[in-house]
Amino acid sequence: QVQLVESGGGLVQAGGSLRLSCAASGRTFRSVATAWFRQAPGKDREFVATINWDGGNIYYADSVKGRFTISRDNAKNSMYLQMNSLKPEDTANYYCAAFPTGIATGSKYAYWGQGTQVTVSS
Repeated sequence: QVQLVESGGGLVQAGGSLRLSCAASGRTFRSVATAWFRQAPGKDREFVATINWDGGNIYYADSVKGRFTISRDNAKNSMYLQMNSLKPEDTANYYCAAFPTGIATGSKYAYWGQGTQVTVSS
C-alpha cells in the first residue's frame, strides 16, 4: 500500500505561483511513474503532468505547458509541481497519483492522494 498526501494548495492571484508537494509513505514509488491530475467543479478529472521514475521522461497537458514544472526527489519519496503564471482556469483540486496501470498520461493509477485545493482569483 502507498499513502499519498498532497500539500501546498491555497488562494493566489492570477499571475502568481504555487508549489505543490506530494509525499508518499508505505511502499516507495521511486521506481515508477507518478503524475498530477486536477478536477474543477462540475468537470471531469484531467491530466496535468507526469514524470517517470528517473525524471528522464516528462509530459505536460497543453494547457499547462511552459507554466508548470513537475519534478521528484526519490530520496525523499516525494513529487512536486511548480505552478507559475497561474490563471483562474487553473482553479481545481489537484491530485497526485502513483503506479500507473495504463499509460502514464491516462487516469489509471493504483494510488491517489486526497487532493489539495488551488484557487486562482482574477
